[in-house]
Amino acid sequence: QVQLVESGGGLVQPGGSLRLSCAASGNIFNGNTMGWYRQAPGKERELVAGISNVGVTNYGDSVQGRFTISRDNAKNTVYLRMNSLKPEDTAVYYCNFKDYGTGVAYWGQGTQVTVSS
Repeated sequence: QVQLVESGGGLVQPGGSLRLSCAASGNIFNGNTMGWYRQAPGKERELVAGISNVGVTNYGDSVQGRFTISRDNAKNTVYLRMNSLKPEDTAVYYCNFKDYGTGVAYWGQGTQVTVSS
């Protein structure tokens, strides 16, 4: 089992910035990817960004160039720096942990990000 604790959501004006954090704990023995997904009302959950334990990253098309994902393996923590935020970035953001060894994916409880003036 892996537990995920998210922090950093909130209300921000368009053009502003936020940083999300997600700390993983538990049975972290294998290679893995940590990342963020988001879900806006009435829409499907979509990939925001992901990063493997060796630093390979990938981003959703809508956030490329504005968001940056990073991780601290010593702390089993992933960060998402979000710049130039737009109203369409408003969503619940979920942390995700994928264990390559077991194939199991874990989800955080979600944190609300609202971009509004």
